[in-house]
Amino acid sequence: MRPKGSPAELERRRVRAMQLLREGHQPHEIAPILGVDRRSIRRWKFAYRQSGRRGLKAIPATGRPPFLEVEQRRKLVRWILQGPEAFGFETSLWTCKRIGALIRKQFGVSYHPRYISKLLRRSGLSPQRPQKVAKERSDQRVRIWLAKTWPAVKKTSDASART
Repeated sequence: MRPKGSPAELERRRVRAMQLLREGHQPHEIAPILGVDRRSIRRWKFAYRQSGRRGLKAIPATGRPPFLEVEQRRKLVRWILQGPEAFGFETSLWTCKRIGALIRKQFGVSYHPRYISKLLRRSGLSPQRPQKVAKERSDQRVRIWLAKTWPAVKKTSDASART
C-alpha cells in the first residue's frame, strides 16, 4: 500500500530518518517518530548507502495514463454544456450511460458508466438535474406579460395606493 503524502513529503521523511540515524538513533526509535515501520528505516538506510541522497529521491507514482487527452476532455465538457439534445437525445438529462456513449462515438474510447462521474468531477462538472420547462412555454410571451400585464394586476400596499 502506498504511504500517505505527496512524493516530496515522503522524500522529506526519508531524509529526516537519515538525519536521525546519523545522530545515533536506532531504527526502532525513529519508526514511531516518523509513523513508519522500522523495516522501512532499514530499507531507506540501505538505499542511502547504495546511492546516497539519490536513493531517497521521491519517485511519483504515475498510474495508468488517461484514455482521453486534456484537449479531448475540454471538448467533452463543451459538448456536455451544449446539452444532450444537441447530440440526438430526446430529453435534456445527461446520464453517465449517455456520456459514455458520446465518448465512445466521438473518441472511440470506452469508459465504465460508474467511472464517468469521476471523470466529470475532475473536469469541474457536478451532477445536476435540468430545470423542467413546459414545451408550450414561450419566453417572449412571458416577458411581454411581465412588462405589460403584471404591473396592472399587481397588488399595491395601502400606503402607496394613497399617494
